[in-house]
Amino acid sequence: MSVIWGPRLDAEAAEWQARAQTLARTHFAPLAAEIDRDQRYPHESIPVMVESGLCGMFLPREFGGSGASLTALTAAAEAVAAGCATTAAIISTYQLGAFPILLEGTPQQKAKYLGELARGHSISFALSEQGSGSDAAALATTAVREGDGWRLRGEKYWIGNGGISRYYVVFARTDPAAGPRGISAFVVDKERPGVAVDHYSDKMGIRGTRTSNLKLDTLVAAEDLVGTEGRALRLAFKTLDVGRVVVAAQSMGIALAAYEAARDRAASRIAFGQPIVDFQGISFQLADVATTVSAARMMMYEAAAAYDRGENISLPGAMAKLYATEVAHKAVDVAVQVWGGEGYCKPNLVERLYRDQRITEVYEGSSEIQRVVIGRAIKAEAEAETAAGGG
Repeated sequence: MSVIWGPRLDAEAAEWQARAQTLARTHFAPLAAEIDRDQRYPHESIPVMVESGLCGMFLPREFGGSGASLTALTAAAEAVAAGCATTAAIISTYQLGAFPILLEGTPQQKAKYLGELARGHSISFALSEQGSGSDAAALATTAVREGDGWRLRGEKYWIGNGGISRYYVVFARTDPAAGPRGISAFVVDKERPGVAVDHYSDKMGIRGTRTSNLKLDTLVAAEDLVGTEGRALRLAFKTLDVGRVVVAAQSMGIALAAYEAARDRAASRIAFGQPIVDFQGISFQLADVATTVSAARMMMYEAAAAYDRGENISLPGAMAKLYATEVAHKAVDVAVQVWGGEGYCKPNLVERLYRDQRITEVYEGSSEIQRVVIGRAIKAEAEAETAAGGG
């Protein structure tokens, strides 16, 4: 029996977890150090993900996917992240870019773009800008009617799989006077005139992923609108609700790898004549990591199960991401401490895990934004109970 709590998965999710664990061990993990060192996109891993079905496992079968549950996707992403956080982050960008089309795309959009994604051609999610990261409603990119289509102007930043993807779901302001209700989404082809990627971020961690900008002064067709005009911010948030559970899975995979590295080192490293795990200063830290990682996994898998039951996961998804990512932060910190000077220096697994983990507390909504979501839910609950009690 493992010290760390593990979920009781159904047959489908257990099969995906086992498949992902095998691929992580045999293919993704052996490449992880190299692609981190060279900041190289792992092109050779994409055919592996396509053949195994990981690329589009969450897509309906009619679009070339497997129709897997969010629980199964969570289990697979966690297993991949334990071997290579870069590869898990790429899987996450596949999900993030596809979900706006999956949720509200036209039948024609779904048939074209989701089918390509299942074959390994990713779609990227382009919401953030330099002046509107956490404050998504403040985005400055505009879409103005021109002829039968829309003229998009602006620049997006921090796009996962940027430059790798051919297609982007771009969020732009179509009605400046309408505030958050004046934002729409469009599919943009990178090959169109007036679309350019000319900046790649030099990142601390998950260095094998590509993160870019997207410059826009381009005309798109009317049929490139995704969902209802003016309602795309709601669509973005629905997409992020799911994305936050997948990021929690990334962080838990990293945390599990860090815990195992720290546990094994503490059991084998001798100081003052005994394994350092025998000292309470070390064993208590590992006990705290084991307990909090177990609790975070419980929250994460429950959030995924709630989505699979058809429930709104805005709140449980926010809680799962907040707790899982901050627990992972502590896990990698303890791992570096247990490994000491060796853990601080390259090449060392825990040094890489330390850097890879940090972004999970930022993207798909920072920890501060998750606390805003939770705080608003607390306020709404208090007001509802006050109203019901007549107080």
